[in-house]
Amino acid sequence: MPGVLALSGQNLTLARIRTALQHRDRLALAPGALRRIRASRAIVDRLHDDPEPHYGINTGFGILAHQRVPSADIEKLQENLILSHAVGVGDEVPAEIIRLMLLLKVNGLAVGMSGVTPRVIDYLIRFYNADALPVVFTKGSLGASGDLAPLAHMVLPLLGLGEMTYRGKRQPAKVVLQKLGLKPLTLKSKEGLGLINGTQFMSAYGVHCLLRIANLTKTADIAAATTLEAARGSAAPFDARIHDARPHQGQRDVARNLRALLRGSRILPSHAHCGKVQDPYSLRCVPQVHGAVRLAVAHARQVVETEINSATDNPLVFANGDVISGGNFHGEPLAFALDYLAIATAELASISERRIYMLLHGDTIGDLKVPRLLMKDTGLNSGFMIPQYTAAALVSENKVFAHPASVDSIPSSLGQEDHVSMGSISATKLLEVVKNVETVLAIELMCSAQGLEFLHPLKAGRGVEAAFTAVRRVIPFAQADRLFHDDVQTALELVRSEKLAAAAERAAGKLL
Repeated sequence: MPGVLALSGQNLTLARIRTALQHRDRLALAPGALRRIRASRAIVDRLHDDPEPHYGINTGFGILAHQRVPSADIEKLQENLILSHAVGVGDEVPAEIIRLMLLLKVNGLAVGMSGVTPRVIDYLIRFYNADALPVVFTKGSLGASGDLAPLAHMVLPLLGLGEMTYRGKRQPAKVVLQKLGLKPLTLKSKEGLGLINGTQFMSAYGVHCLLRIANLTKTADIAAATTLEAARGSAAPFDARIHDARPHQGQRDVARNLRALLRGSRILPSHAHCGKVQDPYSLRCVPQVHGAVRLAVAHARQVVETEINSATDNPLVFANGDVISGGNFHGEPLAFALDYLAIATAELASISERRIYMLLHGDTIGDLKVPRLLMKDTGLNSGFMIPQYTAAALVSENKVFAHPASVDSIPSSLGQEDHVSMGSISATKLLEVVKNVETVLAIELMCSAQGLEFLHPLKAGRGVEAAFTAVRRVIPFAQADRLFHDDVQTALELVRSEKLAAAAERAAGKLL
Protein backbone atom coordinates (compact mmCIF):
# COMPACT_ATOMS: atom_id res chain seq x y z
CA MET A 1 0.00 0.00 0.00
CA PRO A 2 1.44 3.43 -0.93
CA GLY A 3 2.78 5.50 1.91
CA VAL A 4 4.11 9.04 2.16
CA LEU A 5 7.69 10.17 1.69
CA ALA A 6 7.98 13.39 3.71
CA LEU A 7 10.87 15.39 2.28
CA SER A 8 12.85 17.59 4.63
CA GLY A 9 15.99 18.33 2.63
CA GLN A 10 17.85 16.20 5.17
CA ASN A 11 18.75 12.52 5.52
CA LEU A 12 17.28 11.31 2.23
CA THR A 13 19.01 8.05 1.30
CA LEU A 14 19.11 5.76 -1.69
CA ALA A 15 17.51 3.05 0.42
CA ARG A 16 14.57 5.32 1.28
CA ILE A 17 14.18 6.36 -2.35
CA ARG A 18 14.22 2.73 -3.43
CA THR A 19 11.47 1.88 -0.95
CA ALA A 20 9.40 4.89 -2.04
CA LEU A 21 9.68 3.89 -5.69
CA GLN A 22 8.80 0.26 -5.00
CA HIS A 23 5.74 1.19 -2.94
CA ARG A 24 4.79 4.14 -5.16
CA ASP A 25 4.79 6.41 -2.11
CA ARG A 26 3.39 9.90 -2.49
CA LEU A 27 5.50 12.97 -1.78
CA ALA A 28 4.85 15.56 0.91
CA LEU A 29 6.84 18.28 2.63
CA ALA A 30 7.99 17.74 6.19
CA PRO A 31 6.63 20.47 8.55
CA GLY A 32 10.10 21.75 9.42
CA ALA A 33 10.92 22.14 5.74
CA LEU A 34 7.79 24.19 5.13
CA ARG A 35 8.78 26.58 7.93
CA ARG A 36 12.24 27.07 6.44
CA ILE A 37 10.80 27.61 2.96
CA ARG A 38 8.43 30.31 4.19
CA ALA A 39 11.17 32.03 6.20
CA SER A 40 13.55 32.16 3.22
CA ARG A 41 10.77 33.51 0.99
CA ALA A 42 10.03 36.28 3.49
CA ILE A 43 13.67 37.38 3.22
CA VAL A 44 13.49 37.49 -0.57
CA ASP A 45 10.27 39.50 -0.45
CA ARG A 46 11.98 42.10 1.75
CA LEU A 47 14.75 42.49 -0.82
CA HIS A 48 12.42 42.85 -3.78
CA ASP A 49 12.56 46.66 -3.83
CA ASP A 50 15.95 47.04 -2.13
CA PRO A 51 18.05 49.73 -3.88
CA GLU A 52 21.05 47.43 -3.55
CA PRO A 53 21.51 44.79 -6.28
CA HIS A 54 20.86 41.18 -5.26
CA TYR A 55 21.76 38.56 -7.85
CA GLY A 56 18.80 36.63 -9.14
CA ILE A 57 16.33 38.79 -7.24
CA ASN A 58 16.59 42.17 -8.93
CA THR A 59 19.40 41.63 -11.47
CA GLY A 60 19.99 39.75 -14.70
CA PHE A 61 21.77 36.43 -14.89
CA GLY A 62 25.18 35.14 -15.91
CA ILE A 63 27.13 37.82 -17.77
CA LEU A 64 24.11 40.12 -17.20
CA ALA A 65 24.44 39.84 -13.40
CA HIS A 66 25.46 43.49 -13.13
CA GLN A 67 22.39 44.71 -14.99
CA ARG A 68 19.63 45.95 -12.66
CA VAL A 69 16.05 44.96 -13.50
CA PRO A 70 13.17 47.31 -12.55
CA SER A 71 10.69 45.97 -9.98
CA ALA A 72 7.87 46.06 -12.52
CA ASP A 73 9.76 43.60 -14.78
CA ILE A 74 10.88 41.04 -12.20
CA GLU A 75 8.07 38.58 -12.88
CA LYS A 76 8.68 38.83 -16.63
CA LEU A 77 12.37 38.26 -15.93
CA GLN A 78 11.59 34.94 -14.24
CA GLU A 79 9.42 33.78 -17.13
CA ASN A 80 12.07 34.80 -19.66
CA LEU A 81 14.68 32.90 -17.68
CA ILE A 82 12.74 29.64 -18.02
CA LEU A 83 11.89 30.23 -21.68
CA SER A 84 15.43 31.13 -22.71
CA HIS A 85 17.01 28.19 -20.93
CA ALA A 86 14.63 25.51 -22.25
CA VAL A 87 16.89 24.62 -25.18
CA GLY A 88 17.40 20.92 -24.51
CA VAL A 89 17.94 18.57 -27.43
CA GLY A 90 18.54 14.87 -27.99
CA ASP A 91 16.55 11.92 -26.70
CA GLU A 92 13.84 12.32 -24.10
CA VAL A 93 14.82 11.57 -20.52
CA PRO A 94 13.27 8.26 -19.37
CA ALA A 95 10.16 8.60 -17.21
CA GLU A 96 11.76 6.93 -14.19
CA ILE A 97 14.52 9.56 -14.16
CA ILE A 98 12.09 12.47 -14.58
CA ARG A 99 10.28 11.20 -11.48
CA LEU A 100 13.56 11.30 -9.61
CA MET A 101 14.29 14.81 -10.90
CA LEU A 102 10.98 16.01 -9.47
CA LEU A 103 11.59 14.23 -6.16
CA LEU A 104 15.13 15.55 -5.81
CA LYS A 105 14.18 19.10 -6.81
CA VAL A 106 11.53 19.12 -4.08
CA ASN A 107 14.06 17.80 -1.58
CA GLY A 108 16.62 20.41 -2.66
CA LEU A 109 14.10 23.22 -2.23
CA ALA A 110 13.08 21.71 1.12
CA VAL A 111 16.53 22.62 2.46
CA GLY A 112 14.96 26.07 2.69
CA MET A 113 17.67 28.26 1.18
CA SER A 114 16.21 28.97 -2.26
CA GLY A 115 13.63 31.65 -1.50
CA VAL A 116 10.81 30.10 -3.51
CA THR A 117 7.18 30.12 -2.43
CA PRO A 118 5.49 26.94 -1.14
CA ARG A 119 3.04 26.99 -4.06
CA VAL A 120 5.87 26.28 -6.54
CA ILE A 121 6.92 23.22 -4.55
CA ASP A 122 3.31 22.15 -4.22
CA TYR A 123 2.99 22.07 -8.02
CA LEU A 124 6.08 19.87 -8.34
CA ILE A 125 4.68 17.52 -5.69
CA ARG A 126 1.33 17.43 -7.51
CA PHE A 127 3.11 16.50 -10.75
CA TYR A 128 4.97 13.64 -9.04
CA ASN A 129 1.96 12.29 -7.19
CA ALA A 130 -0.24 12.38 -10.30
CA ASP A 131 2.55 10.88 -12.44
CA ALA A 132 2.25 13.90 -14.73
CA LEU A 133 5.77 14.03 -16.11
CA PRO A 134 7.27 16.97 -18.00
CA VAL A 135 9.01 16.15 -21.28
CA VAL A 136 12.74 16.72 -20.71
CA PHE A 137 15.67 16.21 -23.07
CA THR A 138 19.01 14.59 -22.32
CA LYS A 139 21.39 17.13 -23.86
CA GLY A 140 22.06 20.79 -23.20
CA SER A 141 23.45 20.97 -19.65
CA LEU A 142 27.11 21.82 -18.99
CA GLY A 143 26.75 20.64 -15.40
CA ALA A 144 27.98 23.87 -13.86
CA SER A 145 25.37 26.63 -13.51
CA GLY A 146 23.08 23.88 -12.44
CA ASP A 147 21.43 21.58 -14.97
CA LEU A 148 19.90 24.62 -16.62
CA ALA A 149 18.40 23.24 -19.83
CA PRO A 150 16.87 19.99 -18.48
CA LEU A 151 15.55 21.69 -15.35
CA ALA A 152 14.05 24.49 -17.45
CA HIS A 153 12.13 21.88 -19.46
CA MET A 154 11.07 20.20 -16.22
CA VAL A 155 9.52 23.41 -14.86
CA LEU A 156 8.04 24.79 -18.10
CA PRO A 157 4.68 23.18 -17.20
CA LEU A 158 4.48 25.40 -14.10
CA LEU A 159 3.93 28.22 -16.60
CA GLY A 160 1.51 26.17 -18.69
CA LEU A 161 4.20 25.67 -21.34
CA GLY A 162 5.93 22.65 -22.82
CA GLU A 163 4.55 19.12 -22.87
CA MET A 164 3.84 16.43 -20.32
CA THR A 165 3.14 12.71 -20.35
CA TYR A 166 -0.03 11.98 -18.40
CA ARG A 167 -2.03 8.77 -18.27
CA GLY A 168 0.00 7.29 -21.09
CA LYS A 169 -0.49 10.21 -23.43
CA ARG A 170 1.80 13.08 -24.39
CA GLN A 171 -0.15 16.33 -24.07
CA PRO A 172 0.36 20.08 -23.91
CA ALA A 173 1.22 21.07 -20.34
CA LYS A 174 -1.65 23.56 -20.24
CA VAL A 175 -4.12 20.75 -20.89
CA VAL A 176 -2.60 18.57 -18.16
CA LEU A 177 -2.75 21.46 -15.69
CA GLN A 178 -6.47 21.80 -16.38
CA LYS A 179 -6.98 18.06 -15.77
CA LEU A 180 -5.13 18.42 -12.45
CA GLY A 181 -7.23 21.42 -11.49
CA LEU A 182 -4.24 23.77 -11.62
CA LYS A 183 -3.66 27.13 -13.27
CA PRO A 184 -0.37 28.30 -14.79
CA LEU A 185 1.81 30.10 -12.26
CA THR A 186 3.35 33.52 -12.46
CA LEU A 187 6.80 33.15 -10.95
CA LYS A 188 7.97 35.67 -8.41
CA SER A 189 11.45 37.06 -7.88
CA LYS A 190 14.17 34.44 -7.46
CA GLU A 191 11.80 31.55 -8.20
CA GLY A 192 12.90 30.89 -11.77
CA LEU A 193 16.52 30.82 -10.70
CA GLY A 194 15.74 28.59 -7.72
CA LEU A 195 14.02 26.12 -10.02
CA ILE A 196 16.70 25.76 -12.71
CA ASN A 197 19.84 26.19 -10.59
CA GLY A 198 20.69 22.84 -9.10
CA THR A 199 22.14 19.44 -9.95
CA GLN A 200 18.94 17.40 -9.94
CA PHE A 201 19.40 16.13 -13.53
CA MET A 202 22.84 14.71 -12.76
CA SER A 203 21.74 13.53 -9.33
CA ALA A 204 18.66 11.75 -10.69
CA TYR A 205 20.80 9.79 -13.14
CA GLY A 206 23.22 9.03 -10.32
CA VAL A 207 20.46 7.73 -8.03
CA HIS A 208 18.83 5.70 -10.80
CA CYS A 209 22.11 4.11 -11.88
CA LEU A 210 23.25 3.36 -8.33
CA LEU A 211 19.98 1.55 -7.64
CA ARG A 212 20.53 -0.61 -10.71
CA ILE A 213 24.21 -1.15 -9.95
CA ALA A 214 23.33 -2.46 -6.47
CA ASN A 215 21.61 -5.34 -8.26
CA LEU A 216 24.47 -5.69 -10.75
CA THR A 217 27.18 -6.17 -8.14
CA LYS A 218 25.28 -9.14 -6.70
CA THR A 219 24.40 -10.46 -10.16
CA ALA A 220 28.04 -10.30 -11.24
CA ASP A 221 29.06 -12.45 -8.26
CA ILE A 222 26.32 -14.95 -9.09
CA ALA A 223 27.35 -15.07 -12.76
CA ALA A 224 31.00 -15.58 -11.81
CA ALA A 225 30.14 -18.40 -9.42
CA THR A 226 27.97 -20.08 -12.05
CA THR A 227 30.73 -19.83 -14.64
CA LEU A 228 33.28 -21.17 -12.14
CA GLU A 229 31.14 -24.28 -11.67
CA ALA A 230 30.53 -24.70 -15.42
CA ALA A 231 34.28 -24.34 -16.08
CA ARG A 232 35.13 -26.63 -13.14
CA GLY A 233 37.38 -24.03 -11.60
CA SER A 234 38.77 -23.82 -8.09
CA ALA A 235 37.19 -22.19 -5.05
CA ALA A 236 40.54 -22.01 -3.24
CA PRO A 237 41.18 -18.37 -4.26
CA PHE A 238 38.11 -17.36 -2.24
CA ASP A 239 39.54 -18.60 1.07
CA ALA A 240 38.87 -15.91 3.68
CA ARG A 241 42.50 -15.93 4.79
CA ILE A 242 43.65 -14.64 1.42
CA HIS A 243 41.33 -11.66 1.65
CA ASP A 244 42.09 -10.95 5.29
CA ALA A 245 45.69 -10.53 4.14
CA ARG A 246 44.54 -7.67 1.86
CA PRO A 247 41.53 -6.41 3.76
CA HIS A 248 39.70 -4.19 1.28
CA GLN A 249 36.08 -4.54 2.37
CA GLY A 250 34.71 -4.94 -1.14
CA GLN A 251 37.13 -7.77 -1.85
CA ARG A 252 36.22 -9.52 1.40
CA ASP A 253 32.51 -9.16 0.69
CA VAL A 254 32.77 -10.66 -2.79
CA ALA A 255 34.84 -13.60 -1.54
CA ARG A 256 32.22 -14.22 1.14
CA ASN A 257 29.45 -14.12 -1.49
CA LEU A 258 31.28 -16.63 -3.66
CA ARG A 259 31.82 -19.00 -0.76
CA ALA A 260 28.11 -18.80 0.08
CA LEU A 261 27.01 -19.37 -3.52
CA LEU A 262 29.36 -22.36 -3.97
CA ARG A 263 28.51 -24.01 -0.64
CA GLY A 264 27.36 -27.61 -1.11
CA SER A 265 28.84 -27.99 -4.60
CA ARG A 266 29.44 -31.56 -5.78
CA ILE A 267 31.01 -30.36 -9.03
CA LEU A 268 34.03 -28.70 -7.43
CA PRO A 269 35.18 -31.76 -5.39
CA SER A 270 34.72 -33.99 -8.45
CA HIS A 271 37.92 -32.69 -10.03
CA ALA A 272 39.97 -31.98 -6.91
CA HIS A 273 43.00 -33.91 -8.19
CA CYS A 274 42.90 -32.87 -11.85
CA GLY A 275 45.90 -31.42 -13.66
CA LYS A 276 44.75 -27.80 -13.40
CA VAL A 277 47.02 -25.67 -11.23
CA GLN A 278 45.46 -22.21 -11.48
CA ASP A 279 42.41 -20.69 -13.10
CA PRO A 280 42.58 -17.66 -15.41
CA TYR A 281 42.38 -14.27 -13.73
CA SER A 282 38.76 -13.83 -14.80
CA LEU A 283 37.90 -16.59 -12.29
CA ARG A 284 40.73 -16.42 -9.77
CA CYS A 285 40.64 -12.63 -9.32
CA VAL A 286 36.87 -12.13 -9.12
CA PRO A 287 37.04 -10.86 -5.48
CA GLN A 288 39.78 -8.40 -6.34
CA VAL A 289 38.03 -7.01 -9.44
CA HIS A 290 34.40 -7.13 -8.31
CA GLY A 291 35.52 -5.91 -4.88
CA ALA A 292 37.25 -2.86 -6.36
CA VAL A 293 34.02 -2.04 -8.20
CA ARG A 294 32.21 -2.10 -4.86
CA LEU A 295 34.66 0.42 -3.41
CA ALA A 296 33.89 2.79 -6.27
CA VAL A 297 30.15 2.25 -5.80
CA ALA A 298 30.44 3.05 -2.08
CA HIS A 299 32.28 6.28 -2.86
CA ALA A 300 29.69 7.31 -5.47
CA ARG A 301 26.83 6.54 -3.09
CA GLN A 302 28.38 8.77 -0.44
CA VAL A 303 28.79 11.66 -2.91
CA VAL A 304 25.28 11.30 -4.32
CA GLU A 305 23.60 11.05 -0.92
CA THR A 306 25.41 14.19 0.21
CA GLU A 307 24.39 15.99 -2.98
CA ILE A 308 20.69 15.16 -2.83
CA ASN A 309 20.46 16.65 0.67
CA SER A 310 22.25 19.85 -0.29
CA ALA A 311 21.33 23.37 -1.36
CA THR A 312 22.68 23.55 -4.93
CA ASP A 313 20.96 26.81 -5.80
CA ASN A 314 22.49 30.28 -6.20
CA PRO A 315 22.33 32.67 -4.46
CA LEU A 316 21.56 31.04 -1.12
CA VAL A 317 19.20 32.66 1.37
CA PHE A 318 20.42 32.24 4.96
CA ALA A 319 18.25 32.37 8.06
CA ASN A 320 19.90 35.56 9.34
CA GLY A 321 18.83 37.42 6.20
CA ASP A 322 22.09 37.18 4.26
CA VAL A 323 21.76 36.37 0.56
CA ILE A 324 25.13 35.18 -0.71
CA SER A 325 26.11 34.29 -4.26
CA GLY A 326 28.38 31.26 -4.62
CA GLY A 327 28.87 28.17 -6.75
CA ASN A 328 27.06 25.23 -5.15
CA PHE A 329 25.46 24.51 -8.52
CA HIS A 330 28.82 23.39 -9.94
CA GLY A 331 28.60 19.69 -10.68
CA GLU A 332 32.25 18.74 -10.20
CA PRO A 333 31.69 16.39 -7.22
CA LEU A 334 29.06 14.48 -9.18
CA ALA A 335 30.99 14.60 -12.45
CA PHE A 336 34.04 12.94 -10.89
CA ALA A 337 31.98 10.37 -9.00
CA LEU A 338 29.82 9.41 -11.99
CA ASP A 339 32.84 9.14 -14.29
CA TYR A 340 34.58 6.93 -11.73
CA LEU A 341 31.41 4.87 -11.38
CA ALA A 342 31.22 4.38 -15.16
CA ILE A 343 34.83 3.15 -15.25
CA ALA A 344 34.23 0.76 -12.36
CA THR A 345 30.88 -0.58 -13.58
CA ALA A 346 32.30 -1.18 -17.06
CA GLU A 347 34.82 -3.57 -15.48
CA LEU A 348 32.02 -5.92 -14.44
CA ALA A 349 31.27 -6.44 -18.13
CA SER A 350 34.93 -6.56 -19.12
CA ILE A 351 35.76 -9.47 -16.82
CA SER A 352 32.40 -11.14 -17.53
CA GLU A 353 33.11 -11.20 -21.27
CA ARG A 354 36.45 -12.92 -20.58
CA ARG A 355 34.65 -15.61 -18.61
CA ILE A 356 32.21 -16.10 -21.49
CA TYR A 357 35.09 -16.48 -23.92
CA MET A 358 36.79 -18.99 -21.60
CA LEU A 359 33.62 -21.08 -21.36
CA LEU A 360 33.44 -21.45 -25.14
CA HIS A 361 36.69 -23.48 -25.13
CA GLY A 362 34.84 -26.29 -23.38
CA ASP A 363 36.25 -28.70 -20.82
CA THR A 364 37.38 -32.33 -21.07
CA ILE A 365 38.15 -33.19 -17.44
CA GLY A 366 37.06 -36.71 -16.46
CA ASP A 367 33.98 -38.47 -17.79
CA LEU A 368 31.78 -35.35 -18.01
CA LYS A 369 32.66 -33.12 -20.93
CA VAL A 370 31.56 -29.57 -21.71
CA PRO A 371 31.82 -29.28 -25.51
CA ARG A 372 33.43 -26.43 -27.38
CA LEU A 373 31.01 -23.56 -28.06
CA LEU A 374 28.72 -25.18 -25.46
CA MET A 375 26.97 -27.36 -28.05
CA LYS A 376 27.64 -30.92 -29.23
CA ASP A 377 26.81 -30.74 -32.92
CA THR A 378 28.96 -27.77 -33.98
CA GLY A 379 29.90 -27.16 -37.56
CA LEU A 380 26.28 -27.49 -38.50
CA ASN A 381 25.59 -25.24 -35.48
CA SER A 382 27.57 -22.19 -34.39
CA GLY A 383 26.66 -22.78 -30.76
CA PHE A 384 27.25 -19.87 -28.39
CA MET A 385 30.00 -18.33 -30.49
CA ILE A 386 28.05 -15.24 -31.51
CA PRO A 387 26.56 -14.19 -28.14
CA GLN A 388 30.20 -13.68 -27.13
CA TYR A 389 30.57 -11.32 -30.11
CA THR A 390 27.72 -9.24 -28.75
CA ALA A 391 29.29 -9.17 -25.31
CA ALA A 392 32.61 -8.09 -26.84
CA ALA A 393 30.90 -5.31 -28.79
CA LEU A 394 29.24 -3.96 -25.64
CA VAL A 395 32.49 -4.12 -23.68
CA SER A 396 34.24 -2.18 -26.43
CA GLU A 397 31.47 0.42 -26.48
CA ASN A 398 31.82 0.79 -22.72
CA LYS A 399 35.47 1.70 -23.18
CA VAL A 400 34.29 4.78 -25.09
CA PHE A 401 31.65 5.62 -22.47
CA ALA A 402 34.21 5.20 -19.69
CA HIS A 403 36.26 8.13 -20.96
CA PRO A 404 35.73 10.80 -18.29
CA ALA A 405 33.57 13.72 -19.37
CA SER A 406 34.80 15.70 -16.37
CA VAL A 407 38.22 16.32 -17.94
CA ASP A 408 36.59 18.70 -20.42
CA SER A 409 35.38 22.28 -20.01
CA ILE A 410 34.11 24.88 -22.50
CA PRO A 411 33.55 28.46 -21.28
CA SER A 412 30.05 29.92 -21.62
CA SER A 413 28.11 33.10 -20.80
CA LEU A 414 30.79 35.24 -22.47
CA GLY A 415 33.39 33.93 -20.05
CA GLN A 416 31.45 34.51 -16.83
CA GLU A 417 30.97 30.76 -16.56
CA ASP A 418 34.51 29.94 -17.59
CA HIS A 419 34.84 26.45 -16.09
CA VAL A 420 32.14 23.79 -16.23
CA SER A 421 31.96 20.17 -15.05
CA MET A 422 30.24 18.44 -18.00
CA GLY A 423 28.72 16.23 -15.31
CA SER A 424 25.51 15.87 -17.28
CA ILE A 425 27.46 13.91 -19.89
CA SER A 426 29.03 11.83 -17.10
CA ALA A 427 25.49 11.06 -15.97
CA THR A 428 23.89 10.10 -19.28
CA LYS A 429 26.78 7.92 -20.46
CA LEU A 430 26.82 6.13 -17.10
CA LEU A 431 23.31 4.88 -17.83
CA GLU A 432 24.51 3.47 -21.15
CA VAL A 433 27.31 1.64 -19.35
CA VAL A 434 24.84 0.19 -16.85
CA LYS A 435 22.56 -1.08 -19.63
CA ASN A 436 25.49 -2.69 -21.45
CA VAL A 437 26.76 -4.39 -18.28
CA GLU A 438 23.30 -5.78 -17.56
CA THR A 439 23.27 -7.32 -21.04
CA VAL A 440 26.77 -8.81 -20.82
CA LEU A 441 25.97 -10.42 -17.45
CA ALA A 442 22.74 -11.78 -18.94
CA ILE A 443 24.75 -13.39 -21.75
CA GLU A 444 27.19 -14.90 -19.25
CA LEU A 445 24.33 -16.41 -17.25
CA MET A 446 22.79 -17.82 -20.41
CA CYS A 447 26.14 -19.41 -21.38
CA SER A 448 27.06 -20.71 -17.93
CA ALA A 449 23.62 -22.31 -17.53
CA GLN A 450 24.20 -24.09 -20.84
CA GLY A 451 27.58 -25.29 -19.62
CA LEU A 452 26.20 -26.59 -16.32
CA GLU A 453 23.74 -28.83 -18.19
CA PHE A 454 26.62 -31.00 -19.37
CA LEU A 455 27.81 -31.51 -15.78
CA HIS A 456 24.49 -32.59 -14.33
CA PRO A 457 23.49 -34.75 -12.50
CA LEU A 458 26.40 -33.46 -10.41
CA LYS A 459 25.04 -30.47 -8.54
CA ALA A 460 26.61 -27.05 -8.25
CA GLY A 461 26.55 -24.99 -5.05
CA ARG A 462 23.12 -24.24 -3.63
CA GLY A 463 23.17 -20.60 -4.70
CA VAL A 464 24.43 -21.48 -8.17
CA GLU A 465 21.80 -24.21 -8.63
CA ALA A 466 19.09 -21.72 -7.63
CA ALA A 467 20.37 -19.23 -10.20
CA PHE A 468 20.54 -22.02 -12.81
CA THR A 469 16.94 -22.99 -12.06
CA ALA A 470 15.82 -19.37 -12.39
CA VAL A 471 17.44 -19.20 -15.83
CA ARG A 472 15.98 -22.53 -16.92
CA ARG A 473 12.47 -21.47 -15.97
CA VAL A 474 12.58 -18.94 -18.81
CA ILE A 475 15.32 -20.19 -21.16
CA PRO A 476 15.47 -23.89 -22.18
CA PHE A 477 18.63 -25.83 -22.95
CA ALA A 478 19.80 -25.27 -26.54
CA GLN A 479 20.25 -28.53 -28.47
CA ALA A 480 20.86 -26.59 -31.69
CA ASP A 481 21.10 -23.05 -32.99
CA ARG A 482 18.02 -20.91 -32.53
CA LEU A 483 17.16 -17.23 -32.29
CA PHE A 484 19.52 -16.43 -29.42
CA HIS A 485 18.47 -12.77 -29.54
CA ASP A 486 15.25 -13.80 -27.82
CA ASP A 487 17.17 -15.71 -25.15
CA VAL A 488 19.42 -12.70 -24.50
CA GLN A 489 16.41 -10.44 -24.06
CA THR A 490 14.77 -12.96 -21.72
CA ALA A 491 17.94 -13.27 -19.65
CA LEU A 492 18.26 -9.49 -19.56
CA GLU A 493 14.75 -9.13 -18.19
CA LEU A 494 15.55 -11.77 -15.57
CA VAL A 495 18.61 -9.78 -14.47
CA ARG A 496 16.83 -6.41 -14.43
CA SER A 497 13.84 -7.78 -12.53
CA GLU A 498 16.20 -8.75 -9.67
CA LYS A 499 14.49 -12.15 -9.59
CA LEU A 500 17.75 -13.93 -10.33
CA ALA A 501 19.53 -12.35 -7.36
CA ALA A 502 16.52 -13.05 -5.15
CA ALA A 503 16.49 -16.72 -6.14
CA ALA A 504 20.19 -17.13 -5.38
CA GLU A 505 19.80 -15.40 -2.01
CA ARG A 506 16.93 -17.64 -0.98
CA ALA A 507 19.24 -20.61 -1.40
CA ALA A 508 22.60 -19.19 -0.32
CA GLY A 509 21.56 -16.58 2.21
CA LYS A 510 21.77 -12.81 2.02
CA LEU A 511 24.50 -11.61 -0.32
CA LEU A 512 26.50 -8.53 0.55
